[in-house]
Amino acid sequence: MYSCIKFEVKGQIATLTLNRSDVYNALNRDILIELQEAFKVIAADENVRCVVLTGGACKAFSSGADLKSGITDPNLGKVLAETYNPLIKLMTSLPKPIICHLNGLAAGAGMSLALACDLIIADKEAYFSELFVGIGLMPDAGSMYFLPRLIGVQKTFELCATGRKVFMEEAKEMGLINNFYEGNELLVKVNEMSHTLSTAATFSIGQMKKVLHSSLNSSLDEVLNFESEGQTACGYSHDFIEGVTSFLQKRKPDFKGK
Repeated sequence: MYSCIKFEVKGQIATLTLNRSDVYNALNRDILIELQEAFKVIAADENVRCVVLTGGACKAFSSGADLKSGITDPNLGKVLAETYNPLIKLMTSLPKPIICHLNGLAAGAGMSLALACDLIIADKEAYFSELFVGIGLMPDAGSMYFLPRLIGVQKTFELCATGRKVFMEEAKEMGLINNFYEGNELLVKVNEMSHTLSTAATFSIGQMKKVLHSSLNSSLDEVLNFESEGQTACGYSHDFIEGVTSFLQKRKPDFKGK
């Protein structure tokens, strides 16, 4: 079913691996459509409670748009509307946590794809680059939304206007990633986090994610209403009942994400 990605589910964790290592996981129409389809499947699968997105054994997480495949349509806004934008919306609206296992370079739209995840756990040798300006374009696929919210407008302008490399120590200081590790420790930490999240109260995590993505564009009154709506939904959930019951019984909760 998939030729440009690998999609596997083990237990309650889905792993999506970009599978175009011959072109450093460059993003073309096929891989973007396959990612869209995979996230739709994940959204509908109640068993899946956490997602890991990675570039696998490739040196890059993603080198960005596949320019070697040729620019067949100069109406790049249309291309975004059909491929990148629906994918980013599926990721940010998914009521399940997404971990980016940043195994290497994330450039251009590859950086946008990483930023659309909820957590980024990176290889120490990885780096970011908003290299759009080098080919006369502006950042897209959500970078202009995520970056100013993470690092502010002036720093965003610097990274986008220069396209310079940002290595992981600086990225962590800026708040672009959660943490970075060397060698085999990276996979250990990704596995630990994916297990932690997949066994957590993922229904409430989904509600948190929904409010967080709305909060920076909303007034205090609106956010208070979003919180009230989300908390009401949580109050009727299995996980809330289980959480309170396990607390009173002094045992570990058995959350179901429902």
